[in-house]
Parts: sequence; C-alpha cells; structure tokens
Amino acid sequence: MKIIVPMAGRGSRLRPHSLTVPKPLIPVAGQPIVHRLVKDIVKVLNQPIDEIAFVLGDPAWFGDEVVESLKALATSLGAQPSIYRQDQPLGTGHAIMCAKPSLSGPAVVAYADTLIRAEFDLDPSADSVIWTKKVANPEAYGVVKLNSNQEIVELVEKPETFVSDQAVIGIYYFKDVAVLKDKLQEVLDENVMNGGEYQINDGIKRMMADGKVFKTGTVDEWMDCGNKIVTLETNTRMLGFLKADGEEQMIAQSVKNNNSTIIEPCYIGENVELHNATVGPNVSIGNNCVIENSSVKNSLIQNHTNIKNATLDNAMIGNHVKYNGDFKAISIGDYSVLE
Repeated sequence: MKIIVPMAGRGSRLRPHSLTVPKPLIPVAGQPIVHRLVKDIVKVLNQPIDEIAFVLGDPAWFGDEVVESLKALATSLGAQPSIYRQDQPLGTGHAIMCAKPSLSGPAVVAYADTLIRAEFDLDPSADSVIWTKKVANPEAYGVVKLNSNQEIVELVEKPETFVSDQAVIGIYYFKDVAVLKDKLQEVLDENVMNGGEYQINDGIKRMMADGKVFKTGTVDEWMDCGNKIVTLETNTRMLGFLKADGEEQMIAQSVKNNNSTIIEPCYIGENVELHNATVGPNVSIGNNCVIENSSVKNSLIQNHTNIKNATLDNAMIGNHVKYNGDFKAISIGDYSVLE
C-alpha cells in the first residue's frame, strides 16, 4: 500500500500563519497537520505501508528542512519516502500526476489540509473508496450520489437540490492507482480544465464511466484546518481525542511550572516555561515558549514565542513572537490581526 500526499499549496486562507510555514506543517495539538493526517490514515488502513509520496511546491517554500521532516515521518512509519515537486499550481489532478512514478498498485490519495478520526475496513469489492462525512448542510460541499447498491455513481459539487448528505473530504483509496493515472493523463492530454485547473474528479468520472465500482468510507470525525477559526476548533477537538485516548505524552516533562495552573486538555511542548500563568483548557503550546503573568485558553501558540501580561482566548500565535499585553510601542507586519 502507498500513500500519496499532495501538499503544494501555501494556504492563503490561514495567513499570516502560513506566510513562513506551509499550512500542512502548522502544528495542531503538538504535531504538524500532515504528520497527524498520515499517521491517522496508517492507523485506519491497519496494513503495511510500502511508500509515502509527498508532492511539494516551490523549493524556496518547501525547503530542505521540510523535506527532511517528511522523510523522517515516512521512515518512522516503516515506509519508503518519495519527494516530488509541483512547479505550477494547476490543480489536484495535476499534483497527483507529479508523482507519476509512484502511481501503481493500491494507494490512498490524501490532501493535507484536514484531519480525521475513523475506523472501518476497506471494501474488497470496490475499485475505489471515497472517504466521506455525513454533514447537516450538504449544499455547501461536494457530495457523492449513491445508487441502490450504495455505490457512488456521481460526484456533485455544492448541489442546489438534495443529492445526499455524504460530503467528500479529500481522501481516496484506489485498488490500483495506475487506473487513475491513465485517466488523469487523458485529462491532461485533452486539456480538460475546471476553474483553470486539472481536477482529480475528472479522472474519477472517467473511471466511473468505465464501470469501476466506487464505495464510501465514512469517517467519524472530519476536522478542517482551512482558516484560523476552524483550525482552533480542530485543535480543541484533537486535544480532547488525545486526552481520551491516553496515547500521547501531552505535557512534556521538561516544562518548568512556576506558580502556574494547567487546565487540561492541553499540549505543552519541550522546554516551555510557565510563570504565574493559567493555561487551558484547549491550549497547544510549542517548544521553547515562555508564558508569564498571563491567562491563555482555547488557543494555539507555535514555537519560540514569549507571551507576557496577556489574556488570550481563541488566539493563534506563530513562531518567534514576542507579545506583551501591556504594549505601548508596536510593530505589526502584513496580514496581522489584533482583535
């Protein structure tokens, strides 16, 4: 089994946090989004993974440090890492085809801007499985249309009339991903574009037209990381799941607690200092941060950041930040938000 992870986009909806860190590498509950996603997929599949292929954008953006972190992730999961580049933002189908040498045999394709919680077995009768989540407002999503055999017969984008309540979340299984590769090659050769991009859906529709059987794999939880508000919601939900699972060390042993209170669930990284602070609930703090004379809840703080004299709620703060709630002189860069 292989996992193909297109992650070339910068994540403009998550600015300013994605100005210096690609969105898939922004940490949620202490781990980068793409790391959590890949680990969760491996857990769901419950079978050996031979290769994990990552499709990255511009090397100036996805540089050597990113490449090494992704290689280490794949290796830690017992898989061979492969790195490909998408030199132009030409859509989901184009991104997959950038990994053409890896497109053979059974594979999962997963877009790295979402997190999941799921338990199910892949249907052996299906040529492909499209992972979906039941939603209350299907008109806001791309959904699947099912026949009487519960097979997917159509993909419908933001239907004005009810088609189904099963929304496509951007994770797909192919019994032989080479079939998708052949169909996407046709799409590229014929220059079939939607919105100026080559889309995975156009390859999938051609597979359906050839009679390939598509089934749904329904996830229990689908958590988006598209913008600040939903990323904080995802951080809160993931912290709750991790606390309930009891699988991870959520508060590092190296944390220095000086007259401070931690209200769980929280993730607090290595070498964090807490001085006269109240932290939590639902807070993630990255490595080498200092929180002093502050109250922080429902927030996500990345690495090497100092917070003083602050009362934070629903805050998202990046790396190497110095924030003093008693500020008198201030210097704020592009896309910054103070509310």
